[in-house]
Amino acid sequence: MNGGTVASGLSARLQQPTVLALGAIVLWGTLASFGVALSHVPPFLLTGLALLVGSLIALPLSNFRLAKWRVPLSTLGLGIYGLFGFHFLLFLALRHAPPVQANLVNYLWPLLMVVLAPLLLPGLTLKPVHIAAALLGFAGAALVILGGAPADPVGGQFGGWAWGYVPAMLSACVWASYSLLTKRVPAFPTAAIGGFALISGLLSLLCHALFEAPTALSARDVLLIAGMGLGPMGAAFFMWDRALKGGDARHIGILSYLTPLASTAMLIAINGRPFTWNIAVAATLIVGAALLGTRHQQG
Repeated sequence: MNGGTVASGLSARLQQPTVLALGAIVLWGTLASFGVALSHVPPFLLTGLALLVGSLIALPLSNFRLAKWRVPLSTLGLGIYGLFGFHFLLFLALRHAPPVQANLVNYLWPLLMVVLAPLLLPGLTLKPVHIAAALLGFAGAALVILGGAPADPVGGQFGGWAWGYVPAMLSACVWASYSLLTKRVPAFPTAAIGGFALISGLLSLLCHALFEAPTALSARDVLLIAGMGLGPMGAAFFMWDRALKGGDARHIGILSYLTPLASTAMLIAINGRPFTWNIAVAATLIVGAALLGTRHQQG
């Protein structure tokens, strides 16, 4: 086998939806670490700037022709609904509910993708194995997040109802439904995600101007925001779109349970947290769910 054949085969494999979905998941796994490093930056300002940076990725994808960003208004509305709606509701939840629990509720979106796929996409059926894999993966995600829950400095532990859980659940519904409904609208080029990110970023900056105090950014902040925009809030969206266009939504939804695991592993590596038993068990549950789902993705 010559070098050209090997390169061609590798290129073909890299286009597979599973690889693209895993690439997006790996990038999203860095989001929490970026968030910790930039926790002093107001959330809407952070989101707006990162999305604007992320939108620039669409320029080379469209050969620097903005005409390729043009989509029907309904499709544009769906894109804004997904990128802006998800982050708006998530940040609202994080302000009005304990962050760990709010994130746990938000991580229902992979489960919702698996369960809602037969309702929103024609030709798909939900088999018992899909439900089992989804629940197994969610158990792993819950163990990752709750296992690292900090104690409440007042009451010793988090508990009780907070109305912020409502937008947390809604944010999960938004991302799951957005991911599925992109397969229902007229076909659009992945480069159009740049338009979704651009308008969503501008809306986020508008929210910053209305609801947050002005903040000065350091050179380090700018570099980190650029990295955040190019990675988990940029390239990840484009890879996710390509994966959804060519893959099984139930399969990709189950693989998404790797996101909290990747995020936790990244935080451990950066902050020097110990590798605890709950993380090991969670890894087993999540990988098992992914394998179970991928072995039964047909039909």
